[in-house]
Amino acid sequence: MNSGQWTGKVGFILASAGAAIGLGAIWKMPYVTGQSGGGAFFLIFVLLTLLIGLPMLLSEYIIGRNTQKEAVTAYKILSPDKPVWSWIGKLGVIGCFLLLSFYSVVGGWIFVYSGASLTGSIIDPNVNPGDFFNYVIGTPWVTLVGLALFTLVNVIIISLGVQNGIEKANKFMMPLLFILFIILVVRALTLEGAAEGLKFFLWPDFSNTTGESILYALGQSFFALAVGFSCLVTYSSYLKKDVSLPQSAGSVVILNIFVSLLAGLAIFPVVFTFGMEPAEGPGLLFIVLPAAFSQLGFGEVFLAMFLILFLFATLTSSFSMYEIIVAALIEKLKISRVKLTAILGVIVFIASIPSALTYSVLSDVSIFGRNIFDTTDFFVSNMILPIGNLLIAIFIIHVMKKELVRDELLQGSAMGIGYYKLYRTLMTYVVPVVIVIVLAFSLMSY
Repeated sequence: MNSGQWTGKVGFILASAGAAIGLGAIWKMPYVTGQSGGGAFFLIFVLLTLLIGLPMLLSEYIIGRNTQKEAVTAYKILSPDKPVWSWIGKLGVIGCFLLLSFYSVVGGWIFVYSGASLTGSIIDPNVNPGDFFNYVIGTPWVTLVGLALFTLVNVIIISLGVQNGIEKANKFMMPLLFILFIILVVRALTLEGAAEGLKFFLWPDFSNTTGESILYALGQSFFALAVGFSCLVTYSSYLKKDVSLPQSAGSVVILNIFVSLLAGLAIFPVVFTFGMEPAEGPGLLFIVLPAAFSQLGFGEVFLAMFLILFLFATLTSSFSMYEIIVAALIEKLKISRVKLTAILGVIVFIASIPSALTYSVLSDVSIFGRNIFDTTDFFVSNMILPIGNLLIAIFIIHVMKKELVRDELLQGSAMGIGYYKLYRTLMTYVVPVVIVIVLAFSLMSY
């Protein structure tokens, strides 16, 4: 078998789920839920993930498997007389590179936290969690070492290829992630304040729901599935023709929602038990949770487990970002995967240095009123990503032949023509409108 193919459906689903389950599901989802009122936001997120995220995920799968080519070439093949559409794939490559330039920094923080948690140096009576976080992000050598370690792991896994690297890593990391999560959830649900935390997270109280929180849910619904960068176009190009795309996409969406649910179940009971603030923001995982775990029996163990699963989730997402770049360049440059991945790792590390030093030596640098890290994050998440989603939606409906879309969607699937009609209706009338609303709101909020 070609090493550029998944060994089977399970490997593909776990890799796709790994691409989707990352900072969005475990870091961003809990604090945005906390800031947006809890259960009502989570319910809206779930509904929109099914209505918006799932059709977009299927679209990337259809394009990739039909052509059996990486993202840039895939769009070129499907629109031979209009080569401009290949820029969707190029935009994905550029977006993933820019995303890696700050995503890897956060990955480095998690690496440092994971190592520190194993030595018990985070949960220490003499250590203030806020001070420790400021030390990690504000000390150049600590941030750069974490960044280097995170980059190195990515380079090693990607250089091993699709089967021996990405698939094997995901088959190990993803099941272990779920096991660790379930252990943490069980522990969280035995706490005294668990009922209050569960009510906040699961009971939909729409009295505090605003137009802004709905728009946040709209954005999170497709951001959380890693769609828009064409990473999953590349991943699905390694997929066999007899695998059901609707079933695979449905499995990935369910796993993503399940992880978002587990994150809430693991975090909010702890937060409410110890009187913490659920709307803490990005510091929820790095400051609030260490403080809460320090008050638990065997808190060091549970915190270490949480940080390790957080690290796994971050790595499995970054694999997909590296792969779309490597796949796009390997044929063009005609060099080995190992050499290309090593070169890419060095370039990503260098490009990440400004974001890594944002909170230390470059703290005074401001771009359009934001620091380097936040500016890069905003540009990628609020501009490139929705534009990529919008272009893919237009391409799948107005450029790619209807017969190809229908046949690819239904091949290997028990779904009938009605499913195709529903998919096409959503992609024609619903998804583009939602994306435009999200993009417009993002630009106005800037």
